[in-house]
Amino acid sequence: MAGMSDEIKEAAPTYQDLLDLPENLVGEIVGGELFASPRPASPHARASSILGADIMGPFDRGRGGPGGWWILDEPELHLGSDVMVPDLAGWRRERMPSIPDVAYFELAPGWVCEVVSPGTVRLDRARKMPAYATHGVAFLWVVDPLAKMLEVFRLTDSNWLVVSSHSGDDVVRAVPFDAIGIELSALWID
Repeated sequence: MAGMSDEIKEAAPTYQDLLDLPENLVGEIVGGELFASPRPASPHARASSILGADIMGPFDRGRGGPGGWWILDEPELHLGSDVMVPDLAGWRRERMPSIPDVAYFELAPGWVCEVVSPGTVRLDRARKMPAYATHGVAFLWVVDPLAKMLEVFRLTDSNWLVVSSHSGDDVVRAVPFDAIGIELSALWID
Protein backbone atom coordinates (compact mmCIF):
# COMPACT_ATOMS: atom_id res chain seq x y z
CA MET A 1 0.00 0.00 0.00
CA ALA A 2 1.41 3.40 -0.96
CA GLY A 3 2.56 5.58 1.92
CA MET A 4 3.08 2.70 4.40
CA SER A 5 6.48 2.57 6.02
CA ASP A 6 8.63 -0.49 5.43
CA GLU A 7 9.90 -0.12 8.99
CA ILE A 8 8.27 -2.07 11.77
CA LYS A 9 8.30 -0.30 15.10
CA GLU A 10 9.21 -2.41 18.08
CA ALA A 11 6.64 -2.36 20.86
CA ALA A 12 7.68 -0.72 24.10
CA PRO A 13 8.75 -3.27 26.71
CA THR A 14 6.12 -4.30 29.21
CA TYR A 15 6.17 -5.62 32.73
CA GLN A 16 5.36 -9.03 31.27
CA ASP A 17 8.66 -8.84 29.38
CA LEU A 18 10.41 -8.52 32.75
CA LEU A 19 8.48 -11.46 34.18
CA ASP A 20 9.41 -13.58 31.16
CA LEU A 21 13.16 -13.17 31.73
CA PRO A 22 15.08 -16.17 33.12
CA GLU A 23 15.34 -16.21 36.92
CA ASN A 24 19.10 -15.60 36.83
CA LEU A 25 18.60 -12.13 35.30
CA VAL A 26 17.51 -8.85 36.84
CA GLY A 27 15.27 -6.97 34.41
CA GLU A 28 14.69 -3.23 34.32
CA ILE A 29 12.91 -0.83 31.99
CA VAL A 30 14.61 2.56 31.81
CA GLY A 31 13.74 5.24 29.30
CA GLY A 32 11.51 2.84 27.38
CA GLU A 33 14.23 0.19 26.94
CA LEU A 34 14.48 -3.27 28.48
CA PHE A 35 17.75 -4.14 30.20
CA ALA A 36 18.62 -7.59 31.57
CA SER A 37 21.65 -8.06 33.81
CA PRO A 38 23.03 -11.21 35.43
CA ARG A 39 22.82 -11.62 39.19
CA PRO A 40 25.76 -9.89 40.89
CA ALA A 41 29.19 -11.49 41.21
CA SER A 42 30.81 -11.80 44.63
CA PRO A 43 32.58 -8.36 44.78
CA HIS A 44 29.26 -6.67 43.97
CA ALA A 45 27.25 -8.82 46.40
CA ARG A 46 29.79 -8.30 49.19
CA ALA A 47 29.84 -4.50 48.82
CA SER A 48 26.05 -4.26 48.74
CA SER A 49 25.55 -6.66 51.67
CA ILE A 50 28.07 -5.00 54.00
CA LEU A 51 26.95 -1.48 53.12
CA GLY A 52 23.32 -2.40 53.72
CA ALA A 53 24.19 -4.00 57.06
CA ASP A 54 26.22 -0.95 58.15
CA ILE A 55 23.39 1.47 57.33
CA MET A 56 20.49 -0.74 58.46
CA GLY A 57 21.34 -0.84 62.17
CA PRO A 58 21.68 2.88 62.87
CA PHE A 59 19.21 4.26 60.34
CA ASP A 60 16.48 1.63 59.88
CA ARG A 61 16.63 -0.01 63.32
CA GLY A 62 17.87 3.03 65.26
CA ARG A 63 20.72 1.04 66.85
CA GLY A 64 23.67 3.34 67.38
CA GLY A 65 22.17 5.99 65.13
CA PRO A 66 19.23 8.30 64.60
CA GLY A 67 16.78 5.87 62.91
CA GLY A 68 14.10 7.44 60.75
CA TRP A 69 14.60 5.40 57.56
CA TRP A 70 13.39 2.22 55.87
CA ILE A 71 16.36 0.56 54.15
CA LEU A 72 15.68 -2.23 51.63
CA ASP A 73 17.83 -4.51 49.48
CA GLU A 74 16.96 -4.58 45.77
CA PRO A 75 13.45 -3.11 45.95
CA GLU A 76 11.59 -2.97 42.66
CA LEU A 77 10.68 0.63 41.84
CA HIS A 78 7.92 1.59 39.41
CA LEU A 79 8.52 5.30 38.83
CA GLY A 80 6.46 6.53 35.92
CA SER A 81 7.26 4.22 33.00
CA ASP A 82 10.62 3.24 34.52
CA VAL A 83 11.01 -0.06 36.39
CA MET A 84 14.31 -0.09 38.26
CA VAL A 85 15.95 -2.27 40.89
CA PRO A 86 18.64 -0.41 42.83
CA ASP A 87 21.01 -2.45 44.98
CA LEU A 88 19.85 -0.55 48.07
CA ALA A 89 17.23 2.11 48.65
CA GLY A 90 15.98 4.11 51.59
CA TRP A 91 12.83 6.05 52.36
CA ARG A 92 12.53 8.54 55.20
CA ARG A 93 9.78 7.36 57.54
CA GLU A 94 8.23 10.82 57.60
CA ARG A 95 7.53 10.33 53.87
CA MET A 96 6.62 6.62 54.04
CA PRO A 97 5.38 5.96 57.60
CA SER A 98 5.15 2.20 57.08
CA ILE A 99 6.37 -0.28 54.50
CA PRO A 100 3.41 -1.20 52.30
CA ASP A 101 2.73 -4.86 51.52
CA VAL A 102 3.39 -4.55 47.78
CA ALA A 103 5.44 -6.24 45.08
CA TYR A 104 6.92 -2.91 44.01
CA PHE A 105 7.17 0.68 45.19
CA GLU A 106 5.68 3.65 43.35
CA LEU A 107 7.01 6.22 45.81
CA ALA A 108 10.53 7.31 44.90
CA PRO A 109 13.05 6.63 47.66
CA GLY A 110 15.06 9.45 49.21
CA TRP A 111 18.32 7.55 48.68
CA VAL A 112 19.50 4.85 46.29
CA CYS A 113 22.78 3.01 46.00
CA GLU A 114 23.98 1.38 42.81
CA VAL A 115 26.90 -1.04 43.04
CA VAL A 116 28.39 -1.03 39.56
CA SER A 117 30.07 -3.86 37.74
CA PRO A 118 31.68 -3.93 34.29
CA GLY A 119 28.39 -5.23 32.85
CA THR A 120 26.12 -2.64 34.52
CA VAL A 121 28.20 0.54 34.75
CA ARG A 122 26.74 2.11 31.58
CA LEU A 123 23.17 1.30 32.58
CA ASP A 124 23.70 2.55 36.14
CA ARG A 125 25.46 5.78 35.18
CA ALA A 126 24.05 6.76 31.78
CA ARG A 127 20.45 5.59 32.15
CA LYS A 128 19.48 5.05 35.77
CA MET A 129 21.19 8.12 37.27
CA PRO A 130 19.21 10.52 35.02
CA ALA A 131 16.01 8.54 35.69
CA TYR A 132 16.53 8.78 39.45
CA ALA A 133 17.02 12.55 39.06
CA THR A 134 13.84 12.84 36.98
CA HIS A 135 11.89 11.05 39.71
CA GLY A 136 13.29 13.23 42.50
CA VAL A 137 15.57 10.83 44.39
CA ALA A 138 17.53 13.21 46.66
CA PHE A 139 20.73 11.20 47.24
CA LEU A 140 22.58 8.64 45.15
CA TRP A 141 25.64 6.58 46.00
CA VAL A 142 27.63 4.76 43.32
CA VAL A 143 29.91 2.02 44.64
CA ASP A 144 32.54 0.44 42.41
CA PRO A 145 33.93 -2.60 44.25
CA LEU A 146 36.61 -3.31 41.64
CA ALA A 147 37.98 0.25 41.74
CA LYS A 148 37.28 0.36 45.52
CA MET A 149 35.42 3.66 45.24
CA LEU A 150 32.31 5.33 46.62
CA GLU A 151 30.86 8.43 44.96
CA VAL A 152 28.19 10.43 46.76
CA PHE A 153 25.72 12.61 44.83
CA ARG A 154 23.01 15.05 45.90
CA LEU A 155 20.19 16.16 43.61
CA THR A 156 20.39 19.93 43.08
CA ASP A 157 18.14 21.69 40.58
CA SER A 158 17.36 18.38 38.81
CA ASN A 159 21.08 17.64 38.37
CA TRP A 160 23.48 15.42 40.27
CA LEU A 161 26.11 17.32 42.26
CA VAL A 162 29.13 15.30 43.38
CA VAL A 163 29.25 15.76 47.15
CA SER A 164 32.28 13.56 47.78
CA SER A 165 34.36 10.74 46.40
CA HIS A 166 36.10 8.15 48.55
CA SER A 167 38.41 5.25 47.86
CA GLY A 168 40.45 2.45 49.33
CA ASP A 169 40.27 2.07 53.09
CA ASP A 170 38.72 5.46 53.96
CA VAL A 171 36.27 5.75 56.82
CA VAL A 172 33.43 7.71 55.28
CA ARG A 173 30.71 9.97 56.67
CA ALA A 174 28.48 10.49 53.65
CA VAL A 175 25.12 12.23 53.32
CA PRO A 176 22.43 11.35 54.12
CA PHE A 177 23.99 8.82 56.51
CA ASP A 178 26.80 11.00 57.83
CA ALA A 179 25.87 10.35 61.47
CA ILE A 180 28.08 7.24 61.31
CA GLY A 181 31.43 6.32 59.81
CA ILE A 182 31.46 3.55 57.20
CA GLU A 183 34.67 1.56 56.79
CA LEU A 184 35.14 1.15 53.06
CA SER A 185 37.73 -1.60 53.54
CA ALA A 186 34.94 -3.91 54.75
CA LEU A 187 33.18 -3.58 51.37
CA TRP A 188 36.03 -4.84 49.22
CA ILE A 189 37.22 -8.33 48.40
CA ASP A 190 41.01 -8.36 48.08
